[in-house]
Amino acid sequence: MQQHSGQHLITAVADDLYGYATTSWYLAEAVSHIELDTDKVTEEEMAKIEEIANQKIREATPVSIVEYEASDPKLKEIRTRGLPEDVVGPVRVVTIKGVDANMCCGTHVRNLADLQAVKLLHTEKGKGGRILLFFVAGSRLLRYFGECVGRERQLNTLLHSCPADHIRLVEKNQKDLKTCQKSLREAFKDLAVCEAKAFLAQEPRPPVFFHHRRDGDSDYLSVIINEINDESVLKVLTAGEDKGPGTLVVHGPPTLVAQVGPRVCEILEGRGGGKTRFSGKVMRLGKRKEAEKYVLAVMDSSVTES
Repeated sequence: MQQHSGQHLITAVADDLYGYATTSWYLAEAVSHIELDTDKVTEEEMAKIEEIANQKIREATPVSIVEYEASDPKLKEIRTRGLPEDVVGPVRVVTIKGVDANMCCGTHVRNLADLQAVKLLHTEKGKGGRILLFFVAGSRLLRYFGECVGRERQLNTLLHSCPADHIRLVEKNQKDLKTCQKSLREAFKDLAVCEAKAFLAQEPRPPVFFHHRRDGDSDYLSVIINEINDESVLKVLTAGEDKGPGTLVVHGPPTLVAQVGPRVCEILEGRGGGKTRFSGKVMRLGKRKEAEKYVLAVMDSSVTES
């Protein structure tokens, strides 16, 4: 009820001040919005609409409901999209004294004072170049404000600072995080190069290379493959937690990759594909030993046959 009356009030003020007609509206459970037939509403315009709307609330402006016959000429003076040609019976009109008169079948407050206050929150681009203006009114405004204060107090604790510093500190944390992530990527690249070089240094060099890293990713595995740079070596590489989702890459001789890639992926309960490079997303990295045992059996069989 409060949100609906608030919508009528905001619609009337926006139209009266700036000629922004309301083309649609949506009353949600938390934050509602109206669609205005304009491509922009400035912060100054929002502030003025909000100021006038709250002034009408403070003045305790009466709200009345009157029913008219469909043929009554007074209906032509009322805000409406127009009546259907086959309408029958009385037409219900909601009037905010000195502010607005609008056809409406919804429930409303009896006095704008019952709204307590309205707050215009922000705008977003809507369809057809129109603007969505979001708002809250009455008890929802108090609840919204209470939730904002609650989040603000939590941020005070998390950021060890006052509200005036929240944005600056969050921006600083985001910048620091990006720097740390860049450094971590570089460290992982160096680590992958070291793992590859350690394998290449083995004499004699094994025909298969198994490698797993819990906190690795597909980029980490790709660096290892590129650094080894030897398609004759079968590489079975995995990254991720044992009990969670992870990444599988099998690279090497096309015949072997085509043979062991799908089966290894199946053992690790995943899905994937590829020829010289089989890639997959797997769910059971804890079964790596079983997968390695299978690969070694295939390798032994290949040696025996040759």
